[in-house]
Amino acid sequence: MTRRSVVAALGFLAIAPLTIAAAQRAARGPARAERPAPFKVGETLTYDVSWANFLTAGSIVSTVMEKKPSYNSTAYYIVAEGRPTPLLSKLYALYYKLDTLLDSYTLLPQRGSIYTEEGKRHRFRTTTFDQKAHRAHFEYRAEGTATSDVQVSPVVQDALSAIYVLRAVPLGSGERITMPICDNGVNYKLQVDTSGPETIRTGTGSLSSLKLNLTILDSRDQRVGRNAAVWMSDDRRRLPTKLTAELPVGSFNLVLREAR
Repeated sequence: MTRRSVVAALGFLAIAPLTIAAAQRAARGPARAERPAPFKVGETLTYDVSWANFLTAGSIVSTVMEKKPSYNSTAYYIVAEGRPTPLLSKLYALYYKLDTLLDSYTLLPQRGSIYTEEGKRHRFRTTTFDQKAHRAHFEYRAEGTATSDVQVSPVVQDALSAIYVLRAVPLGSGERITMPICDNGVNYKLQVDTSGPETIRTGTGSLSSLKLNLTILDSRDQRVGRNAAVWMSDDRRRLPTKLTAELPVGSFNLVLREAR
């Protein structure tokens, strides 16, 4: 082998791994990118809850706990916990916990759960989403266990993930969107109509907020529940500053006390 041949061979050996790696990347297609989101790991939002005749009935704390490998992808683990005031807790034991694994690449839920304690009754509901098959597996555990499987929309959300995903949608006043929701093994449509902005007084000061009027529709497009709305700050963080809903047992209100 001539000296020129040796140099050429060494040059090929030097660039061959790079060429192979480039070919492998091309075969895999373009690299996936995470969807931009106005929230981040560590964000903690605390709300004062008023209900019926109780000026302050309790509090809700919602936290983006971490971002971790999950279901062959990466997901935000988000937890919201609700507790009554110490006075009400002496009258009746209540505790609510919602969580969701929200895929950081698609902003679609991988799994969501709701755990409730009402007196001595404990209930646990879990929904696991197969986004490729567009199906959801629902499991309910109390005294016994019940399960069901349902077909869902390719862009379905669970109850908690829907609030965080709405924060990532660039909505403006006068716009309308519809978001499919799967809750307790049942499919709904959440219709969102925007107006405002309005000034909302919170524990962190007055914040200009877009009002999102919420209408929940069942599979027959019949309205479920009564008046509900959420206000989101008109800035880069898109903080939910207030939430109201009319329930059979009275009006339910959340107001942001602290955001960090």
